[in-house]
Amino acid sequence: MAIGIILFVVLVIFALIIWFSTFYTVQHQSIAIIERFGKFHRTAEAGLHSRTPFGVDRIVQRIPLRIQQHSIEIETKTKDNVFVHLNFAVQFQVNIQKVVDAYYKLSAPIVQIKSYVEDAIRSSLPKYTLDESYEKKDDITHDVFDTVFNEMLEYGYIIIKTLITAIEPAREVKESMNAINAAQRHRYAVQELADAEKDRLHGEGIANQRKAIVDGLSESFNELKSSGLSEKDIMSILLTEQYLALHTFAKHGNQVGVLASWR
Repeated sequence: MAIGIILFVVLVIFALIIWFSTFYTVQHQSIAIIERFGKFHRTAEAGLHSRTPFGVDRIVQRIPLRIQQHSIEIETKTKDNVFVHLNFAVQFQVNIQKVVDAYYKLSAPIVQIKSYVEDAIRSSLPKYTLDESYEKKDDITHDVFDTVFNEMLEYGYIIIKTLITAIEPAREVKESMNAINAAQRHRYAVQELADAEKDRLHGEGIANQRKAIVDGLSESFNELKSSGLSEKDIMSILLTEQYLALHTFAKHGNQVGVLASWR
């Protein structure tokens, strides 16, 4: 009886070993690489699968098919010899049709992608000055994408998107740029104050000129009145003077004329 129980337990354990070494699952959005006696045998997509047990067939890697993103920091020089730090983001995924190449051709795909990105940026960015590099970010990104896409496609990787997330000049350059911007803002503020003062003085000049004309007309009116002329005659004389002044202004447009109105 005891021997029978022992044999049953042994058989159950043996069956479990066979079960777990034969059947396996592959998660969604991933592919398993199966080797037989150390040589590539086949791939297995998501779901439940079986294999030859006892180490004959072995899962050597589970390759994720999801889109992955890697950030890269690069230091390079612009056309006007300014050193800049670039933060670059690359989105990529394994080509489901070339999973075997993705696993066996590259031992460190991230390192390889980083190398290609650095080479592409160091070839593209020196075409532009620092100011142009901000304006031409899309062009630089496009150049890098084309280069890296074609190179990595051979190794079973698809480059989905490349993006420059930041362009930072060296610290000394940034300090110089800040100083230049501050000086420009100061000059602009001084110019604004000067223009405002000019407008104020111009307005005061016109006001003083008008006051002088009014005072002159008032004085002329009083003098003419004291000479015994009637108000009607005085108004005729003053209107004639204004007409002559207006006629002169029409001939010389660069002069300022102010007419007084009497009621």
